[in-house]
Amino acid sequence: MTEIAYISIGSNLNNPYSQVKSAVNSLKSIKDINIESISQWYSSEPMGPANQPKYINGAVKIFTKLSPSQLLTELQKIEDAHGRIRGIRWGPRSLDLDILLFGNRILNTRLLTIPHPGIKIRSFVLIPLADIQPDLVLPDGSSLNSLLENCNLKGIVPIPPGVVSEKID
Repeated sequence: MTEIAYISIGSNLNNPYSQVKSAVNSLKSIKDINIESISQWYSSEPMGPANQPKYINGAVKIFTKLSPSQLLTELQKIEDAHGRIRGIRWGPRSLDLDILLFGNRILNTRLLTIPHPGIKIRSFVLIPLADIQPDLVLPDGSSLNSLLENCNLKGIVPIPPGVVSEKID
């Protein structure tokens, strides 16, 4: 069965523009993933330790035949291939790929929580989601528009179209 999923993409190390471009291309190369749409890209302040570079953030909407756990495994393989080091919580990252939503599923396991626990409060996630699905409603009934109204949008700066997207194969 094919499901719709939303994935956030972020990077603030090792040429973030190249990292997010390569991440999208890596997603495209997975047999059971079809990218439906890609958000605009944004620059944002890090939410963790202050002594780190700004992030490049975006999101993709995909159709997939993978299960949530299979998708997580594929995303972690992509992160690892991009030099992701799992260390400091909210620390700098060469690549961060998170499953935000997977259909209307609600899942809470040791390894995976869907919807993503930070989806309702992170403007660097909500804004790209609004680019690709402005009428989105979360499984608990929360509308993306209402979440955006209550979210601090300070520090989220759109990256001019073409700076990243034109480089994606």
